[in-house]
Amino acid sequence: MTQIKGILFDKDGTLVDFQATWHAIGDAMALEAAQGDRMRADVLMDAAGYDATGERFRADSVFAAGTNADIVALWHPGLTDGQRLAMIERFDSFCAIEGAAKAVALPGVLQAIRDLHASGIKLGVATNDSTAGAERTLLALGIAQMFDAAFGYDAVAKPKPAPDSVIAFCDLTGLKPSEIAMVGDNRHDLELGRAGGVGLNVGVLSGTGTQESLSPLADIVIGSVAELPTLLAAQG
Repeated sequence: MTQIKGILFDKDGTLVDFQATWHAIGDAMALEAAQGDRMRADVLMDAAGYDATGERFRADSVFAAGTNADIVALWHPGLTDGQRLAMIERFDSFCAIEGAAKAVALPGVLQAIRDLHASGIKLGVATNDSTAGAERTLLALGIAQMFDAAFGYDAVAKPKPAPDSVIAFCDLTGLKPSEIAMVGDNRHDLELGRAGGVGLNVGVLSGTGTQESLSPLADIVIGSVAELPTLLAAQG
């Protein structure tokens, strides 16, 4: 494969423990949307992709792969344009603050990021969270200075699975798409990689995706980002 000189990471489920970080936040948002009605909130959580029986988010669900705009559209379908934009702004702000405050890094990820940064590889984040949410989380985890960019859904014309984040990362770093690896735990992440023509599409099993859901789009599926430095070291 072409030598990889840059990596775009999904955030939740890839760098951050999705279940540990987002369940309480999503539940609080659902309760507010349901005006305190617990049963209604549970229905909203299920519709957005939370499996209460399995106590985890479903792969490729609105929660796992969508944006706050998608959640607002699902939970608040009758809003006017002005109300919808205000609600999205509220969701973005709430998630940026709470997501950073409650962020739990996946095991081994922080050291892997340090190792990759030390090797000279350019690092970026491509997430369907807001850009502010991504930046706050990287700061909270103590690794923001190692990343060249964070692209939220609001930083590009079209969010994942469109290729805009790959194009923006290439423009910023001067790298070719073939020199970039895309790493993520959902099909949206790998669809982004395919659409952007990246040199390596890496699925990770640390989030909501499964071997079955990721394999058709991935060049390789690994347990987590913790394995990535060893994988890339083999290319040189």
